[in-house]
Amino acid sequence: MIQSGVESSSGRKTSDGPIEPIGNRNSREIQVVEFVLGDGHFAIDLYDVREVVEFTSITRLPNAARHIRGIIDLRGEITTIVDLKEALCIPVTTEIEGGRIIVLDEAMTRSRIGVLVDDVTSVTTFDAAQVDRTSASLQQAENAVLGILKRRTRVRDREANELIIWIDIRGLLNGLGIVT
Repeated sequence: MIQSGVESSSGRKTSDGPIEPIGNRNSREIQVVEFVLGDGHFAIDLYDVREVVEFTSITRLPNAARHIRGIIDLRGEITTIVDLKEALCIPVTTEIEGGRIIVLDEAMTRSRIGVLVDDVTSVTTFDAAQVDRTSASLQQAENAVLGILKRRTRVRDREANELIIWIDIRGLLNGLGIVT
């Protein structure tokens, strides 16, 4: 579920309650949480997300791996924060004190883990035909890219494809040794 304040695929703000996935996980539709990292547009599977929270003060941990930003106290529970820019080798152009934290589903991570992103833009449903998996398969296995999501947009009266990199968050965290 995603907490309020995130735009849904229909472009409207959500209510005060959480957003529940529609349909079932095995359909031809893919539901993702879209977010921004630097200049890039990314997405992760909605079923891997518990909630999205505003940035809060992060306590750094000594001798932690570079991709571990630190920990936060989220409603009385210690949550480890992973810096996705660091994990994905995305250059930091400017240090952003803010952003959002996507808290992942504990059924997947088996512990409280959140990922730090610059902004969460929407929850979107894509048809399986809008996914290019060929580009992802050309990359190395540890790249953690499931595919490229394509969305038709209009830019200056011209049709164009907006490309969104669909991240395998489970594979990425497994490769980093955070989950097994």
